[in-house]
Order: sequence, then C-alpha cells, then structure tokens
Amino acid sequence: MSVTAPMKSPLVIIGNGMAATRLLEELLALAPERYAITVVSAEAAPGYNRVLLSPVLSGEQNEASVVTHDSDWYQRHGIRLITADPAVRIERRRRQVITASGEVLPYHRLVLATGSRPRRLGCEGGELDGIMTFRDLQDTRALIQASREVRAAVVIGGGFLGIEAAEGLRRRGVAVTLVHSGPGLLNRQLDAEASELLARDLTRRGLQLRLNARTSAFLGRREDGRVRAVTLADGETLPADLVVQAIGIRPEIALAEDAGLSCRQGVLTDDTLQTFDPAIYAVGECVEHRHRTFGLVAPLYEQARVCAAHLAEMGHRRYAWRDTATRLKVSGVSLFSAGERDGDATLCWRDPVAGHYRRLWLDGSRLAGVVLYGDTSAGAWYSERIGDDISPWREQLLFAERLPEVAA
Repeated sequence: MSVTAPMKSPLVIIGNGMAATRLLEELLALAPERYAITVVSAEAAPGYNRVLLSPVLSGEQNEASVVTHDSDWYQRHGIRLITADPAVRIERRRRQVITASGEVLPYHRLVLATGSRPRRLGCEGGELDGIMTFRDLQDTRALIQASREVRAAVVIGGGFLGIEAAEGLRRRGVAVTLVHSGPGLLNRQLDAEASELLARDLTRRGLQLRLNARTSAFLGRREDGRVRAVTLADGETLPADLVVQAIGIRPEIALAEDAGLSCRQGVLTDDTLQTFDPAIYAVGECVEHRHRTFGLVAPLYEQARVCAAHLAEMGHRRYAWRDTATRLKVSGVSLFSAGERDGDATLCWRDPVAGHYRRLWLDGSRLAGVVLYGDTSAGAWYSERIGDDISPWREQLLFAERLPEVAA
C-alpha cells in the first residue's frame, strides 16, 4: 500500500532582503518539508548583503561579492523566487497575494518582509533629476554611474549611510560635501570627542563638512531639470551635480495598511512576530515591536529566528529587543559603539599621536556603554558585557584587550 506524502502548506514571503533570507535559512533548518514557499521580490536581484553596498560603491568590492543567495540556492531548496514583480495587494479573507503582473498566490501563512524606504526632504526642488538615495543595489548602481558623469556632490545626512555614501563617491573622484543637521557626525552613536576625531579624519581625506546645517532648497537648471546646487538655511549655496539624501528610513507599510493590518510607524507585531491577523507575520525593517522600529541587521536576524520557530510550530521563542553594537564601514576608519552614553561615572583614555580614543560609561558597577575610536579590537568583549557587573575587571577595564581571556 503506497503512502501519499502530505501536501505542503503554501507560505508566501513578501520581500527578499536580509531578514527574509535569514528567515528562509532558519525555517529550512527547522522544518524543511512543512511549506511550499514562494518569495515575492520587487527587486530584480537575488538575495544580497545590503551591509556591503558601501564597499561596492567605493570600488573595494564588486556586486558578485555581496550576493548571499543566488538563483540556484532557491532552486536547490525548492523555493519559488519571483523577482521584479512586487506584491500590490493582500486579500486577507481569501488568503491571497496579488502581484503587479496579476499573478494570484494563495497562502496558508504569509510573512511581510517589505523593509523600509528612504526618508526624503520636503523642501523646494525635491523633484529635480540627480537627487538620489543610497539604500539598495539599484541605488548603488545608479550612484556608481553618476560618479562617472558628475564633478561635485552633496550628501545630506551624517549617519552611517551618509558617511559611507560620501566616502564612496569621494573614492571615485567626486568632490563631496557632507551636510549634517546635528552638531557632530554619528551624534546618536558617538560622544562629542569621538565625533570630532571622525570629522578630522574625514576632512583629511578630502571631504568637506557642513555641521549644524539644514537644507532649505534644491536649485536646478530649467533646460534639463537637473539639480545644480543645494541651498542651506544660513544662505550658503553648495554646487552639486548630484545630491544623495541619507536622512533615515521609514518602514514600508503601505501594503499592510491597505490590507487592514494594524500599523503605527511599522506593522504591529507581538513577541512571536505575529500581526493581529494570526495567518500573517512580519519581520525586519517594516516591523514595529513594543514601540520600536529597526534598521540594524542583528535585531532583524533575531526576529527571523523567532518567526521561523513559530512558523515551524516550535513556538518556544519570543523576541526581545537588545541594544546592538555599531561599526562604520569606511576603509581606514575604525569606530565601535555599544550601549548607552549615560551613567554615573566614565572612564576615558586618549592617544593623540595614534588617534586612538575610548570612553566607557558606568552605572554603578555595571558597564552601560562604550565608544572606541581607532583601536576597536576589544569591541566584542565590551559589547557582550553591556549591563554586566564589571567589578572583577574594574582596574583594567579601559584596556580590556590585555585581559587574558581577551588576549587569548
């Protein structure tokens, strides 16, 4: 008597970014035979590491080096990958996803991994050609092409993406001015002294900086509709054949909202990453969990791990936010930040000759936060001990790399 294999339940994942691909890996490890999986992607590219787009822009790496899941990977695992055909509607009652081409995809479970979209300034001239963002592979290709055709660029935003975009364009021979509204670069991650060191090093490389500066308008040429300059609130005008806006992200929730899912800044989920529709989960930058949204990779991966466990019906995991260490991906600049820049005491060390700096924030006997600039070799050790009692290492805490367990 033959035994018929059970039908696999249809699982549709909307989005193919880093959260989605990690979810696939986790789910295949836990329950490889449970679902017939379809991935719907607006992008034409297969899975890639968005974190590594900065060295692609700068010319230090090529596109092939950032691909993490090529088309063969999906085929080997029996996953149908639909590219360049975004989902445009979710029919929750019928449990169907409809794509732009009109394809109808039934689902038993649905995962939203729609990611985020770049924020844009609402000032005059924002519709001009030559005003770009730096978020995905398509943006990176467009910036590389533009760098061959322009002489001067303005990058708006002194966070990680803004600095990486500015340095990448500079390395391709473009004269770049970096405009930031805050008093210092990476002011959410660094203290004032580390920010000054970063500004000094970037200026020495040839970047022009404008801090405490706000953009008031983009000026263009009537004959071709292209941007030619950026006007700041103080009246200064910066020549620009190219403008890159890197002022943050917004969760991409339009599809979820149209489907009637509960959203605020992002798609609302519980600790299992389930939305208020029990058939639908969400992971990644589109998520809002306990009033937080997300932009770094580590929490996205943890969300994928938790969500995969529940899709596999091994639902013992719960998502809980943890502070994530950050690093800048600019060749020759090493910095590390973790935890909170707050406490009742600080420890500080400087080496002006070598350009090394570190500051630790203590809350009683516990490590609250750390900023390292220059020598970041002990960053992982500090990060693992955020919130821990550091009394055993108090005397050597500023030089953790000399501790036997770190040096080994």
